Amino acid sequence: MGFDRRFTLVLGLWIGALLVALAGFIWSCEVEGLGATRIVAGLIVLFAARGLWHHVDRTNRTVARFVEALSSKDFAARFDGRGGAGFGELGRALDAAMRGLQDERDRSAREMRYLEALVDDMPVALLTVDEAHGATPANKAARRLFGRHQGVRPEDYAVYGATFASRLAEDGEARQELLILRMPGGPQRAIVRTASLERLGLRIRVVTVEPVQGTLDTVEMAAQTDLVRVLTHEILNSLTPVTSLAGTAAALLDAEPPDVPDARVAVTTLARRAEGLRRFIDSYRAVSHAPALRRRPFEAEPFVAELARLFAAEWNDVRLIVEVKPDIVLDADPDLLAQVLINLLRNGAQAGHRGSGAHWVRLSLSAVSGRIWIEIEDSGTGVPQNLRRDIFLPFFTTRAEGTGVGLNLARQVVVAHGGSIDIADGRIGGALFRIIL
Repeated sequence: MGFDRRFTLVLGLWIGALLVALAGFIWSCEVEGLGATRIVAGLIVLFAARGLWHHVDRTNRTVARFVEALSSKDFAARFDGRGGAGFGELGRALDAAMRGLQDERDRSAREMRYLEALVDDMPVALLTVDEAHGATPANKAARRLFGRHQGVRPEDYAVYGATFASRLAEDGEARQELLILRMPGGPQRAIVRTASLERLGLRIRVVTVEPVQGTLDTVEMAAQTDLVRVLTHEILNSLTPVTSLAGTAAALLDAEPPDVPDARVAVTTLARRAEGLRRFIDSYRAVSHAPALRRRPFEAEPFVAELARLFAAEWNDVRLIVEVKPDIVLDADPDLLAQVLINLLRNGAQAGHRGSGAHWVRLSLSAVSGRIWIEIEDSGTGVPQNLRRDIFLPFFTTRAEGTGVGLNLARQVVVAHGGSIDIADGRIGGALFRIIL
């Protein structure tokens, strides 16, 4: 960038004047009889030195004031290049930089106000926990939810539940869990998530609390409605022939003479239908109990090989395509998971028989983003879109010989593992069940 021309010119003039004055003063000192000249020359030297010092010092003070304003973040300050201070080009560049910094600070301030408003208005309660300030609400939702206590210590939050207070006091890894909070309207279930952040060298734990009681109640009511609908359908289907057979048997026995052989046949059939209804009720009891897991790590390849042998023994006319990525290790209950996959493979084989062409079922295991994907695809006609919501309901079935229990139990087992199961379209239109663990 270089020095300002005016500053350089004035600096050169003052240095030149000082050198001339020094030369004159030295000459007057060497020549006798020039006492008055010597005094005048000395005064000129002092004047030139003072002028040079003032010129440089004025510029230094201007730069120092600018740097001080910059240090105090006074971005409204401008470089004063008036009065011969010099550095005009430098001053214009610094002024432009200051304007840029001020604009950037204004943008940052607007962005910060937006983020603060966003956090403050978000519907999820947010708490911050640190050693300096304790546990403090960070937004409106938190202030509304936790307004019945005094203090910022984690134990002060025990009024909402001892478990919740202990979670605020813990300094462990990030977690997510469903807790019950004691609220004025009664116990409320809430999803509590914790995470750790670093701010200005201080470790801060962030806790979000999302009450979900209303949502869970809605889902529970919908599930109960679906369950009642399916149970009513299945029980009525079983009771209708039972009622008819009972009436037929009574009429045969009331006849003159009683038709005992036909009545015996009717009663025998009635007994079989009653036994079927009993088995259905037993199936309901099985569905109503969550499975107990015995998890352990095990290798996928031998596990799948055993499933393939079991499948071949039952369905030797259906081709099983096995795709297993090497070195996959599963962390699950091998017996329950095997039961789920056997049921899905059996369903796939039965669906394949209802389709046209070659019958096959594909079993695939792979690792995707740290999770295990298990896919079972068949060559059948697939599951209609309007039935996909119901197939995991207990006792819902599209097959005359089906019980409607297998897919519901499969979903219970997968959910108990912390995973998910869903259905989609296969590559050729068949059903594709995908389990993610």
